Amino acid sequence: MFRRTNSEPETPTTDLKAGGKGRPTPTRKEAEAAARARAKVPRTRKEQAAAQRAARGDTSRKMRQAMKTGDEKYLPARDRGPVRRFIRDFVDSRFSFIELMVPLLIVSMVLGYSGSSTMVQLGNTVLFTTLLVIVFDIVMLRFRLRRELARRFPEEPIKGTTLYAAMRSLQMKFLRLPKPQVKIGEKLPETYR
Repeated sequence: MFRRTNSEPETPTTDLKAGGKGRPTPTRKEAEAAARARAKVPRTRKEQAAAQRAARGDTSRKMRQAMKTGDEKYLPARDRGPVRRFIRDFVDSRFSFIELMVPLLIVSMVLGYSGSSTMVQLGNTVLFTTLLVIVFDIVMLRFRLRRELARRFPEEPIKGTTLYAAMRSLQMKFLRLPKPQVKIGEKLPETYR
């Protein structure tokens, strides 16, 4: 007969599946009860409205959180995708003259209401100069953005990207949504996929 050469007793081995669910399979009765609870239809119009309001509230809460953190999953469709994320970062990483627009508009209003004709002319000059600088800044933004998009995303369509970038650049930095994820002057990553 065969003799065991090892003096250790034989222990039964249990095969645990990697990635198993970690709990027992529910019985048919439990599964049916859970399915009925999930499929429970509100009986009254009031219950239905409350359920819809709760679902909308949950969705809007997730969307607001995504606007703060930049989470792609819950962003609106217009802000999703690597191209849009690059445009946001591109606009947010550069200094924009729009940041100076509000103080300059206040100065031009004060000068316009001062009563003196020279001050009114100075106020108008400040106003029109500000507007010209902003238009020039947006034109330069368009050319630089198109060049970067052609380099980084050659296969992607660029329709609507200029308007998206211009609208974002016309907002004050602290009012932009989704919130800026980069600082002014920060170097952007090469890949956004």
